[in-house]
Amino acid sequence: MSLAIIYRGKKIRMKLRFSQRRLLSLLGISLFLLIAYMQPWKGLSSNALVVQEKIEAEQRSLAMQAEAVQEVRTQAQRELTALTMKLGELQAQTMRLEALGQRLASEAQLDTGEFDFSQSLPIGGPDQSPYQSIDHNIAEWPVVTEHQLLSDIDLALEQISSRQKQLSLLESLMLNHHIEEERFIVGRPIQDGWLSSQYGVRKDPFHGNPSMHNGIDYAAPEGAPILATGAGIVTFAGHRSGYGKLVEIDHGAGLRTRYGHMRAINVQVGDVVTRGQTIAEVGNLGRSTGPHVHYEILENGKHVNPARYVLRQMPGE
Repeated sequence: MSLAIIYRGKKIRMKLRFSQRRLLSLLGISLFLLIAYMQPWKGLSSNALVVQEKIEAEQRSLAMQAEAVQEVRTQAQRELTALTMKLGELQAQTMRLEALGQRLASEAQLDTGEFDFSQSLPIGGPDQSPYQSIDHNIAEWPVVTEHQLLSDIDLALEQISSRQKQLSLLESLMLNHHIEEERFIVGRPIQDGWLSSQYGVRKDPFHGNPSMHNGIDYAAPEGAPILATGAGIVTFAGHRSGYGKLVEIDHGAGLRTRYGHMRAINVQVGDVVTRGQTIAEVGNLGRSTGPHVHYEILENGKHVNPARYVLRQMPGE
């Protein structure tokens, strides 16, 4: 097989003849030159590098995501551990409230059926001290699921709320009992001294005419302490005509006491005082002939004889 190429021009005439061997050689050389010029392997190599870079980038991204997920898991585990420890503290506080309520109810001799603090509470959470680091031996803590933890916290809060209501009611009852006992007016307004003038009509020490004496006078050394005869709130502390320096205490239930002719006053309006508390010092101010305390008791705004309050005894004595 051979290939002949004939070219005929006006002045030139050419004829090329290629044998099969030469034709194959020429075709091979042309194909080699074409491949060398186009370099198809160049694109393949570039694509492989791009793919490799993408794979490495994805691997780095996955590694970062795995690290972030692990950090979130560790943080969540720490928070759950902290919540578990707080739950243990809540349960411990509830137990202390329960013990306190039982003791108060027992001391107040109240109905144990109405104030039942004996019901035991569910105890849970870690055994370690709540003040230790939550990072310490975290793998040893019990696994706590979200629902279990929230359920335990809700139960503890419900128990605490119930105990608080019971204790508030108990406190109110005991406070009322305490106030009733403390505001009970009894005894003399001085520790040492003697009765110098009774309640009722008497000869006035200044003009000698009969006049009503609305209190009891107790003579005592000047500066001796004057005591409140019952718990209450100071409603007046200052100078009043005829009394000199005066203190008035409201004991509730329409009862008030007055203490007059003082040298000094130790309380102010609005102060809460208790029975036996020193409120002033014996003096000789106002319409007075010597150091003493003028003591009055008013029931619903009317003067009564203080003697029956002075001489009576405390309930239960």
